[in-house]
Amino acid sequence: MLHTELLHALALLKVDGIGDIVAKKLITHCGSAQAVFEAKKKALLAIDGVGEVLFKKLQDHSVFQLVEKELQFVEQQNISCLYYQEASYPERLKHCIDGPLVLFQSGNIDFQNRKLINIVGTRQVTPYGTEFTKKLIADLAPLNPIIVSGFAYGIDIVAHQAAMENNLQTIGVLAHGLNQIYPKMHQKYMAKMEQNGGFMTEFWSTSNPDRENFIKRNRIVAGMCEATVVIESAEKGGSLITANLANDYNRDVFAVPGRVSDKFSQGCNNLIKTQRAHLLNSAADLIYILNWDLQEKKVTPIQKQLFVSLTDDEQKIYDYLQNKQPELMDIIALDCDLPIFKISSLLLNMELKGVIRPLPGKLFEAI
Repeated sequence: MLHTELLHALALLKVDGIGDIVAKKLITHCGSAQAVFEAKKKALLAIDGVGEVLFKKLQDHSVFQLVEKELQFVEQQNISCLYYQEASYPERLKHCIDGPLVLFQSGNIDFQNRKLINIVGTRQVTPYGTEFTKKLIADLAPLNPIIVSGFAYGIDIVAHQAAMENNLQTIGVLAHGLNQIYPKMHQKYMAKMEQNGGFMTEFWSTSNPDRENFIKRNRIVAGMCEATVVIESAEKGGSLITANLANDYNRDVFAVPGRVSDKFSQGCNNLIKTQRAHLLNSAADLIYILNWDLQEKKVTPIQKQLFVSLTDDEQKIYDYLQNKQPELMDIIALDCDLPIFKISSLLLNMELKGVIRPLPGKLFEAI
């Protein structure tokens, strides 16, 4: 993006009364951010929502001094600025009417041909939530998705760590500028995240991690991803805001069920009960509903594999499907005397090993 256009785009955001939605409307009408500031009064007043007050504010060019100072910081820190009309801007976020006009980015993020999901949940994560998050990401690793979260305590940092452990890109969407990190104790993870992933924010270096910023940043987390996964949540919480935003953006939402007596399962259970989220038992559920193609990630087909290693349970399933196929997941679990929560993971592992394949309607057959 040309420095001049970026300068004017950022200046628009510093004009009192102009946010992302109004800024995009002005740019669309005038042709560019620079053209907005150069437009005649009659042309601007012809735009719906623009009156005398806003026109006068656009004539105050003192905002450019603030922008120049911010751009100096950006250049010194080697931060990238992603304009909403550029190819480097997250594709799905372009289609969100309230998506940020400009995003600031640090690290080494590659959005090309990648699956993006966000994983969110309570800051007071339980051992159950921790283990589920780690296993989910490990099982999804062969598909090489980008894991997005908010870099907060609890589920967020567990998801980022699990992604790094599985050599996956991971992105932390921040509620403040890139001149600081919150919470401070997570600073130790920054260098490794920026090697394969990094950080994004719409907030300037003058912004603090204020409460309203966390709510605002949730729309970026939801909007840039194909799906939102809520691992654990109380009846009220920030992760439920992200889930609601994802639904508003027509994204898939998944929630991990829990016992009705567990405080940090209430939010997830309510999402499922009110049909605002798919029930998520394992990675296989997400892969099936999102229709992610495993073919390119499978190992060599079974007829070419002479030494495929199967666990006892996997061997039981494989022998069963060889004699009676194709079959539904629920029937496989029943006939093989295996719990349904375990069968999904087993089938996914077998699929990755190339010994079975999924069919429409949640059917599976041996290869």
